[in-house]
Amino acid sequence: MKISKSILAAIFILLMVGALAFAAESNGGHEAGSDRMSGMDMQQDEDIFLEEKEIDGYTVSFHVMKAAPGAEQEGSHNLMIKIEEEGRALDDAVVNSKVIAPDGKSESKLLRKMGDWYMNGYDLGEQGKYQLIILFKTPDGEKHNGGVYYETEK
Repeated sequence: MKISKSILAAIFILLMVGALAFAAESNGGHEAGSDRMSGMDMQQDEDIFLEEKEIDGYTVSFHVMKAAPGAEQEGSHNLMIKIEEEGRALDDAVVNSKVIAPDGKSESKLLRKMGDWYMNGYDLGEQGKYQLIILFKTPDGEKHNGGVYYETEK
């Protein structure tokens, strides 16, 4: 059975129009006024922390938020790091992290790549000031480090 090129073109156009209509209706998951970050819903409460810091010419975003219910197996909170150079996310760094708790105990973890972010979970349930430290190695082999403080309240 031979199908003409014009029929195939018409079917293709109908499929594209349908896909575009669906995308416009769902708005790609990004409704006006909603808070989205790399596809993740942002909670609107005091459990979200975001601080940017310049480290050796890189813009590093430190982000902490409570783990989603049922996803606390790695920790009560997620530590997320984004490293940017000239406005572009660095996607080929190796990022290690260390968290020093208010009681002085520390824990270190390698961060996993998730979209533009590097992340892992930590238990940050104790009230007080935590020190969040990262050491990252860029593709040129250079190592960079820095950190911020994150304070919790009960």
